[in-house]
Amino acid sequence: MLQVGLSLPRSPGAAAAAFPMAEPAAGEDSGTGPEVLGSSPVTIVVTSEADMWDIDTSSCLGCGQFVDWDKMPEARQAAQIPRDVLGRPPKELKRLAREGCWAGSHAGRARLYPRLIQRVSCRLVTPDAPVYRDVAARLFGKPSVSSHPLPEFLEGCPVPTYCLNPHGVTALKKILICVGALFPDITHSPLLPALAALLLHYSQDEAQCFESLSRLIASNAPHASYIDQSFLAHQASCMTFGDLASKHCPAAHRLIAGAADNVLEVYSEWLWWLFPGLPFAYAVRVLDVFLLEGQKVLYRIALALLKHFRLAVAPAGPQGSDIKAELRAFVGNIAQHVSVEKLLERAFGIRLFSRKEIWLLQMANRKALVERGITVVQRRPSFHLAVDMQNFSSSTVTAQEMRLVWSWIPERFSLFPPLLLFSTSEDGCSLQRFYTCCEGYEPTVLLIKTTEGEVCGAFLSSDWSERKKSGATSGFFGTGECFVFTVRPEAERYEWVLIKKPELAKAVPRCRQRSPSPAPEAPLGSARDGRSSSPNHLAVPSAQRRGRLSPFLAVRHFLLPSKTASMFMCGSRDGIVIGGGGGQALSLDASLLWGRTERCETFDNPPLCQENFQVQLLEVWGFQS
Repeated sequence: MLQVGLSLPRSPGAAAAAFPMAEPAAGEDSGTGPEVLGSSPVTIVVTSEADMWDIDTSSCLGCGQFVDWDKMPEARQAAQIPRDVLGRPPKELKRLAREGCWAGSHAGRARLYPRLIQRVSCRLVTPDAPVYRDVAARLFGKPSVSSHPLPEFLEGCPVPTYCLNPHGVTALKKILICVGALFPDITHSPLLPALAALLLHYSQDEAQCFESLSRLIASNAPHASYIDQSFLAHQASCMTFGDLASKHCPAAHRLIAGAADNVLEVYSEWLWWLFPGLPFAYAVRVLDVFLLEGQKVLYRIALALLKHFRLAVAPAGPQGSDIKAELRAFVGNIAQHVSVEKLLERAFGIRLFSRKEIWLLQMANRKALVERGITVVQRRPSFHLAVDMQNFSSSTVTAQEMRLVWSWIPERFSLFPPLLLFSTSEDGCSLQRFYTCCEGYEPTVLLIKTTEGEVCGAFLSSDWSERKKSGATSGFFGTGECFVFTVRPEAERYEWVLIKKPELAKAVPRCRQRSPSPAPEAPLGSARDGRSSSPNHLAVPSAQRRGRLSPFLAVRHFLLPSKTASMFMCGSRDGIVIGGGGGQALSLDASLLWGRTERCETFDNPPLCQENFQVQLLEVWGFQS
């Protein structure tokens, strides 16, 4: 019997780029950040069985050969796993995982993980354990020294080793090399190495670990995924997390927006907070529920971490200028702030939208990234995705205020710099001119400065030309991404009431849904509805286009309690209205000089300024592509 050992390069520079032999023990500070693989080849040396690291595996039958038990946290209590656990309904199984039913048993996880993963729906042709043994034998089976390059998708990705011993670290590298050989389409996957390392703790051998990982990679469950496999998909998930953080953690989002020049750059580390940021005892509890619920559960737990971070730094706020470093330090020391049970309890108390709605948001974010030039095969961004507000100039808000407003809007639009479409100081106080300048652009940001110096506005998700579909009547249109806000004297955002209270509506039954799929957009500047489009602006897709991606938070996805819950925007010859039901969040007359603001049921907002106000200046901003 042969074992593969790992020989690290001799030079200091090469050693830093090579695969780590082992992580420091819990509580030790290595003085460096997470281990990251480089692009240099790593030498594989075949050694004899006498050099194998022996261990008593009775405490974790069939999975002890890869584990350093001195690092492995002890189970706090004996596991109470029902004998018929695998026969329980999916909903019951999820509840048991959330409650930590098998958290007290390493052997229980070793038995359950492969069986749970076997239930994951995946592609018909998916590499399994026998395929791994064959490929590994060809790559590593010869009794000689051979060199194998690290998979390119690992470039820049942390590879945690958790509680693996040196034999386990070598096995982990072999598995990742075989993944690179058998899944050549993977170009970027920060989550994959951590999942491989965690699964290896509870695997009987390398082949079983590989098969489990392979099924997660090849999952084809509708509106769900386990592992992002390209920079495009990963960046879309980062933007989606930013959208969710903005909606579900407004206080933490405001704190980050005030401390960071680039909010998206902070949120781009959301997955790092979980893997490898969390200690092993926390990470493996996340894995328990992840295997049953997919990526949505990662969003939940990252949001819960963000909420706890905000509580930990309040009221003094961040201590330094590097908010990313503070978040990393907080996550690494999470045990000092909250137990894993309380963290999961908070995570599952967050009322997220359905998996389908989150999938729609991810697809919309992917489309925006494609418009910015990001491709499936691209491994790293070739430019900064953030918007530079240094050259921004407005008569209603400062650059700092506009940066805050930009942090509120959906991530896929905040990739693009603001472009002034209409201003009463330049275009006059004409409603018809307002429509002419704004039609053909979606979304837009409306800013109003009153004669009292107050500033308020609205983010409007739909093209103002939608008003024409109502004919002679003045009908409301728009989606649940619309919101109203105040900037001065205080900054505050008021979103669709169903975001704060999703229990008010139910998802439309599956029998009444269409399953949208992303379709390629028409090139920017191509004809649309018989009109030409400027190449400097985002194209507005035709509502009749076959296969058009269904909008995120479209009203038709929900059974609303009343029509007043979806009165987003309305326009006529007499003026414009934003928000309705019991009052209007904003209304302006045809002269664009006089307006009124009230509480409304759509946004559940207070008056945004003095109830009856006179407009000093009005601006509409679009998004420049």
